[in-house]
Amino acid sequence: RFRIAGCSDSDGEKLYSLDGEEMWYADFINKKGVEPQPSFIDHISYVEGTYEGAVAQQQTCRQNLKLRRKAMK
Repeated sequence: RFRIAGCSDSDGEKLYSLDGEEMWYADFINKKGVEPQPSFIDHISYVEGTYEGAVAQQQTCRQNLKLRRKAMK
């Protein structure tokens, strides 16, 4: 299992994958979580609130980024 999370001033990323296959990712443009596996396979479903958690993590990430930039000046 692999997880990617990161942010910038204008963008962010939250992704879960397994064996190189995307299992879930946050689509911050369309404001929803996406499970990209085809419907004909039995796949892992993520609990309700996973997208909202990703949004909260992005806000924390951006705040931390802002604080780190300020500290480096």
